Amino acid sequence: MTAVALFAAVFLACVVEAVEATTIVVAVGATRSWRSALTGAAVAVVVLAAAVALVGPAILLLPLAVLRLVVGGLLLVFGLGWLRKAVLRAAGRRALRDEEAAFRRQVEAAESARRESRFGVSDWYAFTVSFKGVLLEGLEVVFIVLTFATNQGRLPVAVVAALAAIVLVVALGAAVRGPLSRVPENALKFVVGIMLTAFGLFWGAEGAGAHWPGDDAALLAIAPAVAAYCLLLVVAFSGRRPGRGRAQSFRVTGGPHVGQGASDASAPQPAASVSPASPASAPAAPPAALAPQRGRLAAFGLFWYDFVVGDDWRVAAGVAVMLALIAVLAGWPGAWLIAVVGALVLIPYGTARAAR
Repeated sequence: MTAVALFAAVFLACVVEAVEATTIVVAVGATRSWRSALTGAAVAVVVLAAAVALVGPAILLLPLAVLRLVVGGLLLVFGLGWLRKAVLRAAGRRALRDEEAAFRRQVEAAESARRESRFGVSDWYAFTVSFKGVLLEGLEVVFIVLTFATNQGRLPVAVVAALAAIVLVVALGAAVRGPLSRVPENALKFVVGIMLTAFGLFWGAEGAGAHWPGDDAALLAIAPAVAAYCLLLVVAFSGRRPGRGRAQSFRVTGGPHVGQGASDASAPQPAASVSPASPASAPAAPPAALAPQRGRLAAFGLFWYDFVVGDDWRVAAGVAVMLALIAVLAGWPGAWLIAVVGALVLIPYGTARAAR
């Protein structure tokens, strides 16, 4: 892959994440305190930069085959997750992300929160919300930068691409001081999902021992093939109706998405009957001192599970099985076909499950 292609891939992916992070920072800063919000964002950027500086060189020390297998598999799981959401949004089966609605939600939450000062920060709420938003979105930027860069040995190119995307989006946010609704975020997510999936297929299969015809030039066929297949899926899912009992509103700024409890959100819920539990049936409560720690550990574990595995563990398991099968049949010249078949199955499978 050339430096230009690497730059474009990282730049587009980082633009998407930077738009979402900027929406949070601008909403909190305009409503609460610009100084506290920008301080939180700056601290998050420092933490992310330190992660790149520490982890990047260490990853480069790993054998290339192992690196491509692990990174390719993770990149493929990420790409499939982005693709199934993009396909459903393009087909009208899931509401598009609305930056104006996201901005309003952040403003409403910021207006209702109480103001307090901690550790020299005048508005702790603005600081923490901005810090968490930039850190969480930035983690995906770090992952994209490291995966693309380490597989090609071009960390500086990837870092420059990420910084260029962040500077561009931040400059737009500073100029507009509002939601970046004119940025074609959903279209960008479709393109980035295609790129992540294509690179994940290529690197994952190569790391497992397969050899693609044409070497790196195979990417010039894989990416367009994934794009064409996803466009066909958009047409196929556009003609399908949601299942019974599901919400059928696909407004861009509307309510819940299909398949995410939309029908339950608006329906009145029956009052739960409460009866005193006997000591034998009631679960023993954890000690008061241990409960907060367990809750934090569980939340930490769930965050990393969601970050790595995504919202459908079956697709992630399918990726692992596909790569394992390629590794077993690595001596077969056509082992790369297993990756092709895997993509043909996993892309519509995950999309169909998400559409339920």
